[in-house]
Amino acid sequence: MKKHIPNLLTCLNLFSGCIAVLMALDGNIKAVTICVLASGIFDFFDGMVARLLHVKSLIGKELDSLADMVSFGFLPGTLMFTLLLKVFPEGSPLPYLGYIVTVFSALRLAKFNLDERQTSDFIGLNTPMNTFYVLSLPYIADKYPNVILNPYFLIGSVLLTSFLLVSEIRLFSMKFNSMDWKTNKFRFIFLILTVILFILGQFMALPLILLLYFILSAFHFNKKTI
Repeated sequence: MKKHIPNLLTCLNLFSGCIAVLMALDGNIKAVTICVLASGIFDFFDGMVARLLHVKSLIGKELDSLADMVSFGFLPGTLMFTLLLKVFPEGSPLPYLGYIVTVFSALRLAKFNLDERQTSDFIGLNTPMNTFYVLSLPYIADKYPNVILNPYFLIGSVLLTSFLLVSEIRLFSMKFNSMDWKTNKFRFIFLILTVILFILGQFMALPLILLLYFILSAFHFNKKTI
């Protein structure tokens, strides 16, 4: 029975992602946020539970990617689509460019499954982190509409995040093999600063958190190569 627990968590990730897509199309960003957070929690714990119970399987790995494709691939593309709808005239095909994020998320997930260099860390932006960045944009748009609801900014975000998803930039994962400070210093710093930034800015702080992730990852891997 225990071998099915991780897959159950993965299926809950997928279920939450499906609801999030529908809520995004309905414009209910608060419901989207709840579903994305739920998907993120399920996605984090399915792998951890599989390792703890020693029930890792090939089907679990494939199911995880399929669930992530919806929750962290189709969803951010849909969010970008809904934002682009607000800046282009009705009937324009340009809002569909938001789904470029979905295409590159699929490439990212396929690459991750085959890339043996990514067993402990990431090469390229991981799809959950990208989704949280995209999720922050509607919140920032409420306060700074002239900045976010700008076709150049939104198309630029689509292109930049799509590039980052399949880039060769190395980023640490949040998998802790030990609680040793020396080994995980930059992970701990990232967690602490993320909590502080989120308390201060909530979802509007997510772009800063993403930037922090890139900076600390650069220091982390630079230290490992010295």
